[in-house]
Amino acid sequence: MVCAFNAFNAVWRYHHFNNFILTFSPDPGIVAVADESLQAFNDLKLGKKHKFIIYKLNDSKTEIVVEETSTESDYDAFLEKLPENDCKYAIYDFEYEIGGGEGKRNKIVFFTWSPDTAPIRSKMVYASSKDALRRALNGVSTDIQGTDFSEVAYETILEKVSRAAGSH
Repeated sequence: MVCAFNAFNAVWRYHHFNNFILTFSPDPGIVAVADESLQAFNDLKLGKKHKFIIYKLNDSKTEIVVEETSTESDYDAFLEKLPENDCKYAIYDFEYEIGGGEGKRNKIVFFTWSPDTAPIRSKMVYASSKDALRRALNGVSTDIQGTDFSEVAYETILEKVSRAAGSH
């Protein structure tokens, strides 16, 4: 018999002879961010090597890894990478025009993609793991939670990014 006890990653284990032993083990709910995930973000942010990054959880759901990077600048190409029935995280280097002839701006946008049609377990795991990735990515301007494609449409993101930048 194992009785989970989350404080300090401790687990009470019941052993024969009616003895309880307190053991420490890794918390199965904690997800790590892979080094490659941080490197890809820094390549996008500092080196402008990527236009977007799609992240996923590895098969054992213990680490956030890079699924794909792209230099494709077409926003629709990015949207095509978001699956209809599965969750993902994404970073997009969003470029837009400022009114009044002031030129272009770039904002790094973090997406949590959790479509309504995704399995409930997947939505729960991605929701509980989001903060690990989000805290590791310094320099993100805007966070977007998308459950359907209308919430991640170009015009929707443009409005949120422009409002956040105070430039309309």
